[in-house]
Amino acid sequence: MYTIGQVASFLGVSRDTLKYYEEKELVKPKYDDQNGYRKYNQFDIHDVVTINFYRELDIEIKKIQEIRKSKNIDDLEYVLEEKEEKILEELEYKKLLLKQIRSVKEDCSKIKEHLGKFTVKEMKPLEVKGEITDYTAYNEYEILRNSTENLKKAVTLTSARRVIRFDREGIKDDKFIIVTKVEDTDKNLKGEVHAYPKCIYTVVENGRAVDGGKSIDHEVGERLLKIAQEKGYELVGIAYINILLTMYEDGLERVFLEMYSPIK
Repeated sequence: MYTIGQVASFLGVSRDTLKYYEEKELVKPKYDDQNGYRKYNQFDIHDVVTINFYRELDIEIKKIQEIRKSKNIDDLEYVLEEKEEKILEELEYKKLLLKQIRSVKEDCSKIKEHLGKFTVKEMKPLEVKGEITDYTAYNEYEILRNSTENLKKAVTLTSARRVIRFDREGIKDDKFIIVTKVEDTDKNLKGEVHAYPKCIYTVVENGRAVDGGKSIDHEVGERLLKIAQEKGYELVGIAYINILLTMYEDGLERVFLEMYSPIK
Protein backbone atom coordinates (compact mmCIF):
# COMPACT_ATOMS: atom_id res chain seq x y z
CA MET A 1 0.00 0.00 0.00
CA TYR A 2 1.22 3.49 -0.80
CA THR A 3 0.46 6.99 0.47
CA ILE A 4 -0.80 9.78 -1.81
CA GLY A 5 2.61 11.43 -1.54
CA GLN A 6 4.38 8.31 -2.75
CA VAL A 7 1.98 7.85 -5.68
CA ALA A 8 2.35 11.50 -6.64
CA SER A 9 6.12 11.14 -6.54
CA PHE A 10 6.64 8.05 -8.66
CA LEU A 11 3.85 8.82 -11.17
CA GLY A 12 4.87 12.46 -11.54
CA VAL A 13 1.48 13.96 -10.75
CA SER A 14 0.46 16.42 -8.07
CA ARG A 15 -1.45 15.60 -4.92
CA ASP A 16 -4.18 17.99 -6.09
CA THR A 17 -4.57 15.99 -9.29
CA LEU A 18 -4.97 12.76 -7.35
CA LYS A 19 -7.49 14.40 -5.03
CA TYR A 20 -9.39 15.68 -8.10
CA TYR A 21 -9.52 12.16 -9.52
CA GLU A 22 -10.95 11.01 -6.19
CA GLU A 23 -13.59 13.75 -6.24
CA LYS A 24 -14.67 12.58 -9.68
CA GLU A 25 -14.72 8.98 -8.41
CA LEU A 26 -12.19 7.88 -10.99
CA VAL A 27 -9.97 6.39 -8.32
CA LYS A 28 -11.06 5.17 -4.88
CA PRO A 29 -8.14 4.56 -2.50
CA LYS A 30 -8.91 3.15 0.93
CA TYR A 31 -8.68 5.35 4.03
CA ASP A 32 -6.74 4.30 7.09
CA ASP A 33 -9.23 4.59 9.94
CA GLN A 34 -6.48 5.19 12.45
CA ASN A 35 -4.77 8.20 10.84
CA GLY A 36 -7.15 9.15 7.98
CA TYR A 37 -4.44 8.76 5.32
CA ARG A 38 -5.25 7.49 1.85
CA LYS A 39 -3.81 4.11 0.96
CA TYR A 40 -3.32 3.29 -2.73
CA ASN A 41 -3.01 -0.35 -3.79
CA GLN A 42 -1.75 -1.66 -7.13
CA PHE A 43 -5.21 -1.45 -8.71
CA ASP A 44 -5.64 2.19 -7.65
CA ILE A 45 -2.26 3.01 -9.15
CA HIS A 46 -3.22 1.27 -12.39
CA ASP A 47 -6.39 3.42 -12.45
CA VAL A 48 -4.32 6.59 -12.08
CA VAL A 49 -1.95 5.51 -14.87
CA THR A 50 -4.94 4.80 -17.15
CA ILE A 51 -6.63 8.10 -16.33
CA ASN A 52 -3.39 9.99 -16.99
CA PHE A 53 -3.10 8.26 -20.34
CA TYR A 54 -6.61 9.30 -21.38
CA ARG A 55 -5.98 12.84 -20.13
CA GLU A 56 -2.80 12.94 -22.20
CA LEU A 57 -5.03 12.19 -25.20
CA ASP A 58 -6.99 15.29 -24.12
CA ILE A 59 -10.10 13.25 -23.33
CA GLU A 60 -12.37 15.13 -20.94
CA ILE A 61 -13.00 13.87 -17.41
CA LYS A 62 -16.68 13.36 -18.18
CA LYS A 63 -15.77 11.11 -21.13
CA ILE A 64 -13.36 9.15 -18.95
CA GLN A 65 -16.15 8.61 -16.43
CA GLU A 66 -18.32 7.25 -19.26
CA ILE A 67 -15.51 4.95 -20.44
CA ARG A 68 -15.12 3.54 -16.93
CA LYS A 69 -18.82 2.74 -16.74
CA SER A 70 -19.05 1.21 -20.21
CA LYS A 71 -18.46 -2.48 -20.92
CA ASN A 72 -18.42 -2.02 -24.70
CA ILE A 73 -15.13 -1.33 -26.48
CA ASP A 74 -17.13 0.38 -29.24
CA ASP A 75 -17.89 3.22 -26.81
CA LEU A 76 -14.18 3.85 -26.31
CA GLU A 77 -13.59 3.67 -30.05
CA TYR A 78 -16.33 6.27 -30.61
CA VAL A 79 -14.74 8.64 -28.09
CA LEU A 80 -11.35 8.22 -29.77
CA GLU A 81 -12.84 8.87 -33.21
CA GLU A 82 -14.45 12.06 -31.92
CA LYS A 83 -11.14 13.19 -30.48
CA GLU A 84 -9.29 12.27 -33.67
CA GLU A 85 -11.68 14.37 -35.77
CA LYS A 86 -11.28 17.34 -33.44
CA ILE A 87 -7.48 17.11 -33.52
CA LEU A 88 -7.47 16.91 -37.34
CA GLU A 89 -9.60 20.06 -37.47
CA GLU A 90 -7.20 21.79 -35.09
CA LEU A 91 -4.22 20.72 -37.21
CA GLU A 92 -5.82 22.19 -40.33
CA TYR A 93 -6.42 25.43 -38.46
CA LYS A 94 -2.83 25.47 -37.20
CA LYS A 95 -1.64 25.01 -40.79
CA LEU A 96 -3.76 27.99 -41.83
CA LEU A 97 -2.43 30.00 -38.90
CA LEU A 98 1.15 29.16 -39.87
CA LYS A 99 0.39 30.13 -43.48
CA GLN A 100 -0.99 33.49 -42.32
CA ILE A 101 2.04 34.15 -40.11
CA ARG A 102 4.44 33.40 -42.95
CA SER A 103 2.40 35.62 -45.27
CA VAL A 104 2.63 38.55 -42.85
CA LYS A 105 6.38 37.99 -42.51
CA GLU A 106 6.67 38.14 -46.31
CA ASP A 107 4.68 41.38 -46.28
CA CYS A 108 7.10 42.86 -43.73
CA SER A 109 9.96 42.04 -46.08
CA LYS A 110 8.09 43.62 -49.02
CA ILE A 111 7.60 46.83 -47.07
CA LYS A 112 11.26 47.10 -46.09
CA GLU A 113 12.42 46.39 -49.64
CA HIS A 114 9.91 48.33 -51.74
CA LEU A 115 8.50 51.20 -49.66
CA GLY A 116 8.61 54.34 -51.80
CA LYS A 117 10.48 52.57 -54.60
CA PHE A 118 9.28 51.53 -58.05
CA THR A 119 10.28 48.32 -59.79
CA VAL A 120 8.92 45.89 -62.40
CA LYS A 121 7.27 42.79 -60.98
CA GLU A 122 4.83 40.06 -61.98
CA MET A 123 1.31 40.12 -60.57
CA LYS A 124 0.60 36.45 -60.02
CA PRO A 125 -2.83 34.99 -60.89
CA LEU A 126 -5.76 35.95 -58.70
CA GLU A 127 -9.19 34.35 -58.96
CA VAL A 128 -12.08 36.76 -58.41
CA LYS A 129 -14.55 35.47 -55.82
CA GLY A 130 -16.83 38.49 -55.68
CA GLU A 131 -17.05 42.23 -55.12
CA ILE A 132 -17.75 44.65 -52.29
CA THR A 133 -18.66 48.32 -52.51
CA ASP A 134 -15.76 49.58 -50.41
CA TYR A 135 -13.45 48.67 -47.53
CA THR A 136 -15.99 50.39 -45.28
CA ALA A 137 -18.94 48.35 -46.58
CA TYR A 138 -19.00 46.32 -43.37
CA ASN A 139 -22.42 44.84 -44.10
CA GLU A 140 -20.84 43.13 -47.14
CA TYR A 141 -18.03 41.44 -45.19
CA GLU A 142 -19.82 38.11 -45.29
CA ILE A 143 -18.25 37.48 -48.68
CA LEU A 144 -14.81 37.96 -47.09
CA ARG A 145 -15.62 35.28 -44.51
CA ASN A 146 -17.15 32.82 -46.96
CA SER A 147 -14.97 33.17 -50.06
CA THR A 148 -11.44 33.27 -48.69
CA GLU A 149 -9.19 31.60 -46.15
CA ASN A 150 -9.75 33.44 -42.90
CA LEU A 151 -8.93 32.88 -39.29
CA LYS A 152 -11.69 31.65 -36.97
CA LYS A 153 -12.63 35.03 -35.57
CA ALA A 154 -10.82 37.62 -37.66
CA VAL A 155 -12.15 39.10 -40.89
CA THR A 156 -9.06 40.08 -42.86
CA LEU A 157 -8.86 42.59 -45.70
CA THR A 158 -5.81 41.05 -47.37
CA SER A 159 -7.98 39.33 -49.97
CA ALA A 160 -9.62 42.61 -51.06
CA ARG A 161 -8.21 44.53 -54.03
CA ARG A 162 -9.11 48.03 -55.11
CA VAL A 163 -9.00 48.09 -58.91
CA ILE A 164 -8.57 51.57 -60.38
CA ARG A 165 -8.85 52.45 -64.06
CA PHE A 166 -7.14 55.65 -65.13
CA ASP A 167 -5.69 57.57 -68.07
CA ARG A 168 -3.79 60.82 -68.56
CA GLU A 169 -6.84 62.78 -67.51
CA GLY A 170 -7.11 61.02 -64.16
CA ILE A 171 -9.04 58.22 -62.47
CA LYS A 172 -12.00 56.98 -64.49
CA ASP A 173 -13.52 54.45 -62.09
CA ASP A 174 -12.70 51.95 -59.39
CA LYS A 175 -14.16 48.87 -57.71
CA PHE A 176 -13.30 46.45 -54.93
CA ILE A 177 -12.89 42.77 -55.73
CA ILE A 178 -12.41 39.79 -53.42
CA VAL A 179 -9.71 37.43 -54.67
CA THR A 180 -7.80 34.32 -53.76
CA LYS A 181 -4.35 33.37 -54.98
CA VAL A 182 -4.26 30.74 -57.70
CA GLU A 183 -1.99 27.83 -56.84
CA ASP A 184 -0.25 25.73 -59.48
CA THR A 185 -2.46 22.77 -58.54
CA ASP A 186 -5.73 24.69 -58.92
CA LYS A 187 -7.75 23.21 -61.78
CA ASN A 188 -11.39 23.89 -60.98
CA LEU A 189 -11.36 27.67 -61.19
CA LYS A 190 -14.84 29.18 -61.31
CA GLY A 191 -14.13 32.91 -61.21
CA GLU A 192 -12.41 35.34 -63.52
CA VAL A 193 -8.61 35.23 -63.24
CA HIS A 194 -6.46 38.38 -63.25
CA ALA A 195 -2.73 38.05 -63.94
CA TYR A 196 -0.05 40.25 -65.53
CA PRO A 197 3.55 39.26 -66.31
CA LYS A 198 4.89 42.83 -65.96
CA CYS A 199 3.72 45.59 -63.65
CA ILE A 200 5.13 48.71 -62.11
CA TYR A 201 5.20 47.74 -58.45
CA THR A 202 5.55 49.82 -55.32
CA VAL A 203 4.60 49.97 -51.64
CA VAL A 204 3.09 53.18 -50.28
CA GLU A 205 2.22 54.31 -46.76
CA ASN A 206 -1.13 55.75 -45.76
CA GLY A 207 -3.17 56.26 -42.60
CA ARG A 208 -3.87 58.94 -40.00
CA ALA A 209 -0.37 58.69 -38.51
CA VAL A 210 1.15 59.49 -41.92
CA ASP A 211 -1.08 61.91 -43.80
CA GLY A 212 -4.27 62.12 -41.81
CA GLY A 213 -5.74 59.23 -43.76
CA LYS A 214 -5.99 61.12 -47.04
CA SER A 215 -6.73 59.27 -50.26
CA ILE A 216 -3.76 57.76 -52.08
CA ASP A 217 -5.32 58.52 -55.44
CA HIS A 218 -2.51 60.98 -56.17
CA GLU A 219 -0.21 57.92 -56.32
CA VAL A 220 -2.29 56.60 -59.19
CA GLY A 221 -2.48 58.29 -62.56
CA GLU A 222 -0.17 61.29 -62.54
CA ARG A 223 2.67 59.73 -60.54
CA LEU A 224 2.45 56.36 -62.28
CA LEU A 225 2.39 58.05 -65.67
CA LYS A 226 5.47 60.05 -64.71
CA ILE A 227 7.37 56.93 -63.62
CA ALA A 228 6.30 55.07 -66.77
CA GLN A 229 7.47 57.96 -68.95
CA GLU A 230 10.83 58.13 -67.18
CA LYS A 231 11.38 54.36 -67.59
CA GLY A 232 9.95 54.10 -71.09
CA TYR A 233 6.98 51.90 -70.09
CA GLU A 234 3.48 52.00 -71.58
CA LEU A 235 0.81 51.60 -68.93
CA VAL A 236 -2.36 49.56 -69.46
CA GLY A 237 -4.25 52.06 -67.31
CA ILE A 238 -5.14 49.79 -64.38
CA ALA A 239 -3.85 49.69 -60.81
CA TYR A 240 -4.44 46.97 -58.22
CA ILE A 241 -4.07 48.10 -54.61
CA ASN A 242 -4.29 46.01 -51.46
CA ILE A 243 -3.49 46.35 -47.77
CA LEU A 244 -0.28 44.61 -46.72
CA LEU A 245 -0.03 45.54 -43.06
CA THR A 246 -1.40 47.93 -40.45
CA MET A 247 0.74 49.26 -37.60
CA TYR A 248 0.22 52.09 -35.12
CA GLU A 249 2.01 55.22 -34.02
CA ASP A 250 0.67 57.16 -31.02
CA GLY A 251 -2.59 55.29 -31.39
CA LEU A 252 -3.01 56.25 -35.05
CA GLU A 253 -2.81 53.69 -37.84
CA ARG A 254 0.01 53.40 -40.37
CA VAL A 255 -1.30 51.42 -43.34
CA PHE A 256 1.09 49.92 -45.87
CA LEU A 257 -0.37 49.20 -49.30
CA GLU A 258 1.14 47.52 -52.33
CA MET A 259 0.27 48.60 -55.84
CA TYR A 260 0.58 46.76 -59.15
CA SER A 261 0.06 48.70 -62.38
CA PRO A 262 0.36 46.49 -65.51
CA ILE A 263 2.52 47.63 -68.43
CA LYS A 264 2.30 46.55 -72.06
